[in-house]
Amino acid sequence: MRLDTPGEGAEVEVLVVGGGPVGLTARALLERWGVRALLVEKRRELSPFPRSRLVNVRSMEIFRRLGLAEEITAAAFAPEYGRIRFRDTLHAPDFATAAMIGVHAPVPESPVVGVLTSQDRLEPGLLGAAASEVRFGVELVGMAEEDEGVVAVLADHRSGEETRVRARYVLAADGANSTVRGRLGIGTAGPGSVGRLTTVVFDADLGSWSARQPAGVYLTSHGSFLPLYPEGGWAWIAPTPEDAAGADWSGLVSRSLGADVPVEVLRVQHWGVNAFVAERFRHGRILLAGDAAHAIPPAGGLGMNVGLADVHNLCWKLAGVLRGWAGPGLLDTYETERHPVAHRTLGQAVENSKLMFLVADVRREQLRTDADQAAERIEPPWSERYFAQLGLVLGVSYRSAAVLTDGSAPPGPSGNGAHYVPTASPGHRLPHLWLSGHRSTLDALGEWFTLLTPAATDGEPHAVPPWPLRVERLPEEHAASWGLRPRGALLVRPDGHIAARWSDGPLDEATLHDALTTLTGR
Repeated sequence: MRLDTPGEGAEVEVLVVGGGPVGLTARALLERWGVRALLVEKRRELSPFPRSRLVNVRSMEIFRRLGLAEEITAAAFAPEYGRIRFRDTLHAPDFATAAMIGVHAPVPESPVVGVLTSQDRLEPGLLGAAASEVRFGVELVGMAEEDEGVVAVLADHRSGEETRVRARYVLAADGANSTVRGRLGIGTAGPGSVGRLTTVVFDADLGSWSARQPAGVYLTSHGSFLPLYPEGGWAWIAPTPEDAAGADWSGLVSRSLGADVPVEVLRVQHWGVNAFVAERFRHGRILLAGDAAHAIPPAGGLGMNVGLADVHNLCWKLAGVLRGWAGPGLLDTYETERHPVAHRTLGQAVENSKLMFLVADVRREQLRTDADQAAERIEPPWSERYFAQLGLVLGVSYRSAAVLTDGSAPPGPSGNGAHYVPTASPGHRLPHLWLSGHRSTLDALGEWFTLLTPAATDGEPHAVPPWPLRVERLPEEHAASWGLRPRGALLVRPDGHIAARWSDGPLDEATLHDALTTLTGR
């Protein structure tokens, strides 16, 4: 297949539809594999709205590998903002609070710390992380699958012209109202649309109410208030009023603040809260990711992060198929692995929403029954569960043809939603341990399979064509903590999940060749 400059009849390897964080991250990951992608986004520019804000530790691990973690952290809030505070009004004292685990402070299970930022600050860095072409103001309006690819019809909203592009694969990250998913007739399971919210971006001098008790979200009975950037700016999020077109947004925000504070409204956005998982993530050569595959309510900050993990799982598989070291069947494991994660994430977001309503109900009951209780706090255990999600974030475990199970651990996550128990069993994320200095076991991973073994200097194979493979010496103390003997080994996939485990050796080249053949379906 020719790789011409995109235009009429141009050909690319992967067409990415959607220019949000998931699509932009997919583009950057594909470029690291040398895969030529074209990204199209129907909006004329990156979103000017804050939208998704929490970047969890797993997403920061992905961005660390892309060389973006330091840049993202530098533009984000300080760690003490990694907290949600519940108040009657913004200027009232907290009656409950919860820390965002892995954001408010480091956790020993990861080499990075999650951050609180705004999507409009995140996206420009993601856009600059790759050089492949991006077309804004261009919408996919038609597509047809062929034996060797997909023919997509793209409409340029500026010029009114339509062009055709042939792609080997299409990665659809075009949001909850996905055009691609709709054209494919893929249904969804779940509640669907669960409400309408409005975000009002505004300027006001609110520092005296928040500076001494910083938070990423102040949840009040009059809506949620969110500081947007370290240097200033605020957003107010509340249910969309019936007469939204004629609403006095400055007045609404001022009344919700509960104080006479001048408010300058900058932007207003209405949006729907959706809750569903697509019935399928793949249709031939077309694959769904992010909100196109699953719409997650915002409680707990899970939606964008699970979408980033989608493309981290998918892009190495696309690269393997396109470069010939994996069979097309490897792409079937994308849905097999990520579909259960989407359902579990949706369930956690629903539980988070219930916890939010619970604390509000308890507060109303406090105020109704005894005014003297107004100064009392609502104590854990509810606050320990709201953002304590390491088990969901780091404990994801895959069971598919791309994992050779050795029976060392039962299927399922390494821990529950709140708690994460590191394990070096097949299917699980490789645990983080420091190798030397500031180099983590996760830093040994990349656009290749990684063989971790204490016997790396004793003649273990360094090349098993055609697969990209690197061998990394694992300190014996780490190996022992993972139940590996001196000639044992872990084979780790490019997405950081353990593909195979040999508790003891020696591991010969034929065994490794057979494992890679099975894992990649070649």
